[in-house]
Amino acid sequence: MPWLDIAGYRVREEFSPCETGKFAYQIGKADWHVLGLNVFLRAVPGGKMADLRQILPGAAVVLALSSVPAAAQDDAAGPAAGLTLPPVEVVGATPLLGSGVDRNKVPAETHVLTDQDISRNGYPQALRALNEDVPGVTLDAAAGNPFQPNLLYHGFLASPLQGNPQGLAVYVNGARFNQPFGDTVNWDLIPDLAIDRMDLVGSNPVFGLNALGGALSVRMKNGFTYQGGELDLLGGSFAHYQGNLQYGVQSDNVAAYVAATGLHEGGWRDLQSSNLGNFYGDLGWRGYGGEVHINVTAAQTRLNGPGTSPVELLGVNPSAQFTAPNLITNQYAQVNLTGSYDINDTTSLQGLAYYTYLQQKVINGNVADLSPCNDGSGLLCQAPGVVGTDVNGNPIPNFLNGGPYSDLDQQSTNTNGYGASIQVTNSNEVLDRANQLIAGFSFDGAQTLFAASTQIGGLSLSDRVFVGPGITIDQADGSIAPVRLGISDAYYGAFFTDTLDVTPQLSANVAGRYNLAQIDLRDQLGSALTGNHTFSRFNPAGGLSYKLLPGLTAYASYADANRAPTPAELSCASAASPCSLANFFTGDPNLQQVVSHTIEAGLRSQFHPSESATVSANIAYYRSTLNNDILFVNSPIQGRAFFQNVGTTLRQGVDLSAQVKTDRLLAWIAYSYIDATFQTGFTASSENNPGANASGNIQVQPGNHLPGIPNNLWKLGVDYKVTDAWTVGGTGVAASGQFLVGDEANLTAKTPAYFVLNFHTSYQITRNLQLFGLIENAFNTTYYTFGTFSPTSSVPIVQAPGAANPRSYSPAAPIAGTIGIRLTF
Repeated sequence: MPWLDIAGYRVREEFSPCETGKFAYQIGKADWHVLGLNVFLRAVPGGKMADLRQILPGAAVVLALSSVPAAAQDDAAGPAAGLTLPPVEVVGATPLLGSGVDRNKVPAETHVLTDQDISRNGYPQALRALNEDVPGVTLDAAAGNPFQPNLLYHGFLASPLQGNPQGLAVYVNGARFNQPFGDTVNWDLIPDLAIDRMDLVGSNPVFGLNALGGALSVRMKNGFTYQGGELDLLGGSFAHYQGNLQYGVQSDNVAAYVAATGLHEGGWRDLQSSNLGNFYGDLGWRGYGGEVHINVTAAQTRLNGPGTSPVELLGVNPSAQFTAPNLITNQYAQVNLTGSYDINDTTSLQGLAYYTYLQQKVINGNVADLSPCNDGSGLLCQAPGVVGTDVNGNPIPNFLNGGPYSDLDQQSTNTNGYGASIQVTNSNEVLDRANQLIAGFSFDGAQTLFAASTQIGGLSLSDRVFVGPGITIDQADGSIAPVRLGISDAYYGAFFTDTLDVTPQLSANVAGRYNLAQIDLRDQLGSALTGNHTFSRFNPAGGLSYKLLPGLTAYASYADANRAPTPAELSCASAASPCSLANFFTGDPNLQQVVSHTIEAGLRSQFHPSESATVSANIAYYRSTLNNDILFVNSPIQGRAFFQNVGTTLRQGVDLSAQVKTDRLLAWIAYSYIDATFQTGFTASSENNPGANASGNIQVQPGNHLPGIPNNLWKLGVDYKVTDAWTVGGTGVAASGQFLVGDEANLTAKTPAYFVLNFHTSYQITRNLQLFGLIENAFNTTYYTFGTFSPTSSVPIVQAPGAANPRSYSPAAPIAGTIGIRLTF
C-alpha cells in the first residue's frame, strides 16, 4: 500500500488527518472532520479544589453516557459496519519524526494542534493557541514582553528566562530545543508560520531530560505537506506591523518549502518594543521506502521587556516600567538533517543530525549593589565596612556625591550545539498480537562561552534608566565580579517504548530511558568556576489503556523522569556568592539532579451524534512528586539569588474538557485545577516581602503553595461559520490568583483573579483573498499574570513620591485590535 506523509508522520493511506491533527477515514470516502480544540477550565472559589470524589465520578458518568450513542450506531450499522474503520488519532511516540502511535493506546494525557489551530484567530500564534486551547496550559509575562512568555503546563515551566526551573522538554523537528546553558526555551526563535503541528504529551522518560511534567514536540512544514503560497500583511495597536510569507512546491520526488516573518511592535509600556526576523527553509527528497530532509532555521530578534513594576507606580501610570534598560537580543541559526528508511513492511529507521548556534546578549538595569559608605570616606560600600572595588582593585569613589546610583548587569552567551539521534521502529506481532517497538539512541552536545559583568552608574530620575559610563565592580570575595566561563555539555540517552495489544480492547505500554549528563566548567579568569559534573539515571515508565466502549477509553500510567542541574545552576549554588538577575556566576557546591515520579489516569470519549457532528469529552488526573527540586531563591544581597535544592515538591490536579464540532460550529469549554505545593520546609531570604522576619527571611512550610501558579483555570471558545465566506469567533480565559514569586511561604495576598475575552473574524473576499481581524482583551480588563516583590523604597519614583509597597506586577496589555489580509496563490 503506498505511503502518504500526513500531519507530520508517515502513515498508511487508511489514516487521513482532520484539521486539528485528528485522523479519520472511511473506506471509499475521506471524511475530513475538524475536531477543534480541547478546552479547560480552572477555578474554584477561594482557590480550594472541589473534592475529586465529587468531580471524577460525575465526569466519568458523562463520558460513559457520551459513548453510548457511538456503540448504538455501531450496532445499528449491521454488517456494513465492517467497512468502516474507527477514528484513529496519532501522536508522536518519541521526539524523532516518522513514528506515531494511536492516541487511544497512549496511557497519558495528550494534545495535538495543527497549523489550522495555530492560525484560527487570524494569523499564526503558536503560544496563544496553546494558552487558549489546551487544558492545563497558561502563560505569564514575567519579562514584560509578549514574545518572551513563560509557558506553564500542570505547573511545570518552559521559559526563556534564566532562573526558572525548566520542567518541560521541547523539540523542534526532532532536535532538542532546550538551550544547553540553562535549558531555557526561546520562543521567539521558532517561526510560527512554518509550524505544521504540535504534540503536547504528559511526563514520558522517552523524551529525555526536562520531561518532568511533559514534552512539547513541534513539527515544521515541508514541501510534501504544504504546496502553494501565502502572503499575510497585518497591522494593529501598539505600532504592530507584520508580514508573513510561505511557499511550498513539489516536483515528483523532490519538494521545497520556505517561510519568512518580519515583525515590529512598538509596545504599550514604557521602553517596551519587539523586532523579530525569522526564516525557515526545507528541501526534501522522497524515494521508495525512504525520505530525507535538510532544513535551516534562522532568527534575529531584539526584545525590550520592562518586567514588573510596583503597584503604586502602576496605579499612577499602568504602562510604567521600574528600572531599565531590560534588553535581550538573539542571533540564531540551526541546520537539521533528518531521514527515514523502511527496511521492510514492519521495520523502519529514523535518524537526525543537527547543528545550532545561538548568540544571546542580556542588558539589565537593576537596583544598585553599592551605596555611599556611612563612614565619611567618600567611597561606595557593598555593606557597612565592605568597600566596593573595581577590576584593578581600587576603591570606587562616591562619584555622584550621594547618587542616585543603579547597576547595569550585562551578559553574553555564545553556544555551538550539535547532536544526533537514531531509532528503529518495528511492528512485528508478538504472540499473534499487534505490537509496536521503538528503540533508539541520542546525543546532544554543546560548547558555550559565557561572560558577564556588573557596572555601577547613575540613575535617570524621570524614568529610572541606568546612566553611564559606569565602573565595573570586582569584589575581592567574588560576591560581585566579572565572569568568563567555558562550558562543555554532553548528554547521552538510550531509550525504548513498546506498545502491545494484549486484547483487542487492552493495550499495554512499557518504556524507559537511560540519561547520562556530563558538564565541564572551565574558568577563564581564574579557577573558582572550574569543575566537572556527571549525572546519570534510568527512568522507567509503564501503563495500560482499555477501550471500555467503541467511543470510550480509560488509561492509567506511571513514569519517572529527571533533569540534570544546568551549567547556570551549577555555577550559582552558593548563598555566599549569589548571582544577579542577569545570571553571572561564581564557584559553588554541587547540586542534586531533580527526579519526578508521575501517575496519570483518565478517560477519553468521542462519538458522532450525526454524520456532520462530533462530540468529545476528556477527564485527566495527574500527580507528580519531584525529589530534590531546584529553586532560584533570593539572597540577602539585594537583587541577587542562588540555586538550591529545596527537597520535595508536588504538582497534582485534574483537567476536564468537552467540545462539539459540526459543519459550521466549533465550541469548547474546560476546567483545570492545579495544586502545586512544597513538601519540605526550608528557610529563604526575601527581604522585600512584608511578611519576612527581622532578618529578612521567610520560613517555607510543607503544604505552602509554589508561587506563580494559579490553582484554577477556565477556558472556553466558539467559532461559527455565518456563511460560507464569513466566520466569527471568540475565546475566553480565566485564572484564579497566584502567590507572588518571593512569597514561597504564602504570607501575603495572591494576585487578583481575572477573565479576559478575545474576538476574531474572517471574510473570504475571493477564493484567494481573505480579510481578517481580531480584538484582544475586548473589555479592556486590567489584569496581571505575574507578580513578585521589588525594592520600591530603594529607588526614587518621582511619579509616586513616598511609594513603599513592594508588591510588583507585570501588567497584561489593554484592549488591542489587529486587521490583516491573506493572499493565497
